[in-house]
Amino acid sequence: MSSTVTWIVGATSGVGRSSALALAASDRTLVLSGRRASVLEEVCASVRERGGTAVAVPMDAADAASTAAALERIASEHGTITEAVFCAGLNVAKRHWDQLEIAEFQAVVETNLTSVARGISGILPGMREAGGGRVVVISSWAGWTYGRGAGVAYSASKTALRPLTESLNDQESANGISASLICPGDIDTEFVDKRPTVPDAAARSRMLTPDDVARAVRFVLDSPREVCINELVVSPVNSHSYGK
Repeated sequence: MSSTVTWIVGATSGVGRSSALALAASDRTLVLSGRRASVLEEVCASVRERGGTAVAVPMDAADAASTAAALERIASEHGTITEAVFCAGLNVAKRHWDQLEIAEFQAVVETNLTSVARGISGILPGMREAGGGRVVVISSWAGWTYGRGAGVAYSASKTALRPLTESLNDQESANGISASLICPGDIDTEFVDKRPTVPDAAARSRMLTPDDVARAVRFVLDSPREVCINELVVSPVNSHSYGK
């Protein structure tokens, strides 16, 4: 078993998938979670092709029972999680106050915010016992500053990730645990296909790629344990209009 168990939530696509591939060559057991079991297996195979170790643990991050079962399985089969990357995200097409549906709002908050808090809460006891750990949370430009077009629910949920990670640093640093918030600008993923107006090829060519953000994830995880990178903002050079 590798010395480090790294849990990536939202590993089936986008930044989560790219992060798994970026970490493939490292001395880590990558535990990949997401709702699509068959896609997780494909990502695991890609990691192995690059010489890495990866296992799939399907899970719905927005479901408390599913998360608890996944964490129990990981602890039993692979050991203590000392690194975690939270990439799961959700947005909806109805983004204005005059379109707001509370059920949709709650679904976005559950995925983007509550699931992160739930996951962190589940892994903290093991990290404390291990003497340390590192948490990486993927937020958004819309969580760093106001992102016009990102929507009411998305902006609120992503913005709330900042105090969530900072409270973790404040309260758990004595236990050797640190948290990093990564706030990317526009990323060319399937996520942008769900926008009310889907960007064209020219617009997408000016966006970040998932690999760009994955490099930032690896930079944080590979930093010395005594270093806390509280926040990273990553944006495309030739674009200053952001949103999800």
